Amino acid sequence: MPPIIDQLKDYLETRIKLAKYEAIDGSAKFLASFITDMVVAVAFVLTFLFLSLALAFLLANVFHSYWAGFGCTAGGYLIIAIIIILIKNRIQQPLINLFIKKFFK
Repeated sequence: MPPIIDQLKDYLETRIKLAKYEAIDGSAKFLASFITDMVVAVAFVLTFLFLSLALAFLLANVFHSYWAGFGCTAGGYLIIAIIIILIKNRIQQPLINLFIKKFFK
């Protein structure tokens, strides 16, 4: 075999190995980023949950009624949910762009 063919085979094998390593590196980075983002999200959700309970108990103490305290807290979240539904189209596209950038980073 001519030496150029051997060199081309070696080059092709090297390029295939490089592509595999780059794919492994990219997927490992994506997975690590996903896991850390999920841990942060869980921490925020738990913080939000406990702050919501603290607010509900505070309002229950102020109104001298658990129903009123938890009802006001739920009503506040209902108002926030309605506002988010009304502006959903304006916040959806920036979130989509953020996720696409995160995925292809």
